[in-house]
Amino acid sequence: MSLPGAESMALPHPAFARQALPAYLGRHISPATQYLKLQQPLLLESGARLDDVTIAFRTWGDPANAARNAILICHALTGSADVDAWWPGIIGEHGAFDPQRDFIICSNILGSCYGTTGPVSLRPGSNERWRGDFPRVTVRDMVNAQRALLDSLGIETLALVTGPSLGGMQALEWALMYPERVETIVPIGVGGRHSAWCIAMGEAQRQAIYADPNWNSGHYSEERAPEKGLAAARMMAICSYRSWDSFEDRFGRQMREGGEFEVQSYLRYQGVKINSRFDANTYVRLTQAMNDFDIAKGRGDYLEIIRRIRQRALIVSISSDLLYPVREQKLLAQHMPNARHALLRSVDGHDGFLIESEQLAGMIAGFRASLRRRRVRRRPEEPARLSAVAE
Repeated sequence: MSLPGAESMALPHPAFARQALPAYLGRHISPATQYLKLQQPLLLESGARLDDVTIAFRTWGDPANAARNAILICHALTGSADVDAWWPGIIGEHGAFDPQRDFIICSNILGSCYGTTGPVSLRPGSNERWRGDFPRVTVRDMVNAQRALLDSLGIETLALVTGPSLGGMQALEWALMYPERVETIVPIGVGGRHSAWCIAMGEAQRQAIYADPNWNSGHYSEERAPEKGLAAARMMAICSYRSWDSFEDRFGRQMREGGEFEVQSYLRYQGVKINSRFDANTYVRLTQAMNDFDIAKGRGDYLEIIRRIRQRALIVSISSDLLYPVREQKLLAQHMPNARHALLRSVDGHDGFLIESEQLAGMIAGFRASLRRRRVRRRPEEPARLSAVAE
């Protein structure tokens, strides 16, 4: 597949992964991954500068569709550019995003560990990894890196930007940072700023990592990583991603042989699993970015900033979400002038966007179809306004 700017793309996946990533992370990246090395330094919101930034990304569909139907999908905390792996059913024929009609892009976010520059990356001009010295990044920095990628690909306008959780934060920032380049947004399971509840959850998880004797201020080796701390952080996170009903229905007080509760075994499994596919420094930097997230930061009054988001929008809540309760999405939909609110019904808490992906895909597809119908019916002088609907 040929794309505008393809001459800037770096090495194919196998060679790149062996050279730049720890093997246990490289094996989780699709061979279809492409890489772009930015030709200019990336200036961070903090004022720091990152040189030799590499962005890992995937695409689906015909690049010829990019002029009218370019779709940007932004991933959550431990996600990657491999949307088809972590969000099954969202991309497909007649689905929310159809490669026959759309050109779909997803990049691994800045600061992550699946190919884009982050704490596990080699420092410029060195064989040493950044580790704990990697600078703090923000959601706005992530969006600026994505903007640089789209510039390289020759994509000027995005028909839609979407993502769940941390991905939804990026969608909101895209609408505010580059309003002329974004037509529609679909933030899922997120508010316009991190609440005290979410900040506390993130801090408790980071403290678990810091308490691991192998942490060493982030300067650990691959052989002596803070695995116990990262496992404990992930177990806490999993509890916040689900709900009382979800755990009760699935586990109740079921016991395993040896007297351990089934839910204990499940959480320990999740702790082992995260250490086989993620990095502790990355977890720290990305949760810090989530804690810092506030669309009003440096811009003005929170509600007034929400009102500035004038793109057509579908704001999706998950009915049992403990992290980002429905009231946060209703507030966004109430004050954004061209927004609709939709409720994804799930007993599985915040993770409902993953578990109920078929239901969610239908909601997004229906929303996009309604916009196409309105575009056909609307007279040239009629404004493209959507009424806010709260469920």
